[in-house]
Amino acid sequence: MEQKSVFESFELEIGEDIKGLLKETSSWSYLLSIIGFIGIGLMVIAGIFLGAMMGANTFGSSNPNNAMGFSMGYFGLIYVGMGLIYFFPVLYLFNFSRMMKKALSTTNKADLKSAFTNLKSHYKFMDIFAIVIISIYVLMFLGGMLFTSSSF
Repeated sequence: MEQKSVFESFELEIGEDIKGLLKETSSWSYLLSIIGFIGIGLMVIAGIFLGAMMGANTFGSSNPNNAMGFSMGYFGLIYVGMGLIYFFPVLYLFNFSRMMKKALSTTNKADLKSAFTNLKSHYKFMDIFAIVIISIYVLMFLGGMLFTSSSF
């Protein structure tokens, strides 16, 4: 017969002080997610506006990339793409706050698990995104060093 260790049979109890901290955390994360959704909306609107204005060449023919066939309207697509990328971590944060409030009011373990699953997904997405951005910066730095030293 196999015996369970102390850690396998450990049950975590959430006291009133921890419930208060979780409720406060869910309130702040809810506010932060709403601000994030507003920011994403503004980013998408700005991207559409920027793409339309720059693509229509309303600011004159001052595009230095015209000879290569690169329209300045593509910068609007970058803003819309960034908005789509930021949507997912903000959605995970919103779901965390919503599920945590529900779990605390109904004392449902499934809702608590769902809340923490969304929080884990939020942090996992942000960690991977940070690693990708840092990697791009390193590649840009190394590429700049390579091309700068070869031009002399």
